[in-house]
Amino acid sequence: MRMSGMALPVVASVCIGFGVTSLWWALPAIGFSFLAGLRVERVRPAAVVFAVLVAAGVLVIGSVPSWIVLGLRFVALAVSTGMGPWLLGRFWRQSQELVRAGWERAERLEREQQLVAEQARLRERARIAQDMHDALGHDLSLIALRAGALKLAPDLARPHREAVQEIRAGAATAIDRLGEVIGILRDGDEGVGGTPAAHGPADSDVPHLVAEAAAAGLDVRSEITGEPDGLPRASEHAAYRVVQEALTNAAKHAPGAPVVVEVAYSADGARVRVANGPAPAPVFAPASAVPGTGPSVSASTPRSATPTGGRGLVGLTERVRLAGGAFTHRARPDGGFEVVADLPRRAAGPVPAAPTAPPWPVRELRRARRTVGRTLAAVVLVPLATAVLLTVALRVWTFYVVGLSVLGPEVYASLQVGQDQAAVERLLPGHRLPYRPPSGPSTPAPPSGEGVSCAYYAITAELFVDRAGDAYRLCFRDSRLVSRDVLVS
Repeated sequence: MRMSGMALPVVASVCIGFGVTSLWWALPAIGFSFLAGLRVERVRPAAVVFAVLVAAGVLVIGSVPSWIVLGLRFVALAVSTGMGPWLLGRFWRQSQELVRAGWERAERLEREQQLVAEQARLRERARIAQDMHDALGHDLSLIALRAGALKLAPDLARPHREAVQEIRAGAATAIDRLGEVIGILRDGDEGVGGTPAAHGPADSDVPHLVAEAAAAGLDVRSEITGEPDGLPRASEHAAYRVVQEALTNAAKHAPGAPVVVEVAYSADGARVRVANGPAPAPVFAPASAVPGTGPSVSASTPRSATPTGGRGLVGLTERVRLAGGAFTHRARPDGGFEVVADLPRRAAGPVPAAPTAPPWPVRELRRARRTVGRTLAAVVLVPLATAVLLTVALRVWTFYVVGLSVLGPEVYASLQVGQDQAAVERLLPGHRLPYRPPSGPSTPAPPSGEGVSCAYYAITAELFVDRAGDAYRLCFRDSRLVSRDVLVS
């Protein structure tokens, strides 16, 4: 049978109350407190019940000082069988929820990252398809053109003329089909703002690209060593795209920064490196100095040419990977950015698998684990702090009561058995101990019989002395002092 959110804490509190008289009630109190933390989603019901329980205990102890000893037992039970198991149940519940939520969020983020990376790879493959269209379309057009010229040769036999015509018609058909396929592949491949994604001519070389960037105002310097002879077409296109994308990003994200383009051809392949420095801080004239201008803009922190969202880097990584090479990028210590591509001279064989998404979701799991750890710390520290505070409060109250009930040794020595109770009480302090102090086995038993009443007084209120905890016991019967004893704790 399921109990309501308030029922479990109430039952646990009742068991704690009975546990003051019998420790056997501690076991069901622990069980119900743990279930309250585990099953009750809301914190307020249990917090209210336990707060009322503690407040009632403090009120009762303050009203009935003789229950101070029971109050210490109540504090121990309330913390160990109530608050502690309840927090442990909360910790168990939250740990399971947080771990489950952390895994779900991590999986969702991983799927999103894989989707973004896959989209970037597909876009780059579409660009590669466009490059293939440009190159093959150009070659097929030359074949058709040359076949047309050959058809007009006067000394060509009729069968050969028909064969040439078929070649020309086949080349034209291949061009049309290639255009249709590339159109399907590039459907929806648009750049920012709906404009077609930028792509350069398939056979454009890096020096021409650098010259165009310099003519457009970019502070670019190139260093090209070696010869690209024998470099596969895929590697040539990849080198061109790396330089093109890096120059575009430098112009966009670090305007005015110097850019260095290094291309080194060797027997093994080509190494392309494009590095830019940090963008110089822009200086704007105040709005009042230029008529018709808006508010002035403060100088911003220099930015490195890091592609927004990282899609350009993912695309370059995919293009270089498909060419059989390796692509890396990093932020430089001076605030700039650089990209490096190592491309092989031999034709690319089997292409290695695409890299998996970066392990960013691990941070979400770590955050969830830290939350669980804080909850576990609360399970230990909150009951401990509560126990310390309540114990200190009870001890302070006890020391206050003891300080009011101290009977001086000289007064105790002057008391005589058989003395009138009224005369004795004139010598006693105004308060007595509200509880029976503990005593050792050698302490004599109080007088027996009807009409016997005993009062207890502290010997000293100091904590760190030999007589701390000892007390005097004065017993009266028929308004006469019948015994006086020292209780040694």
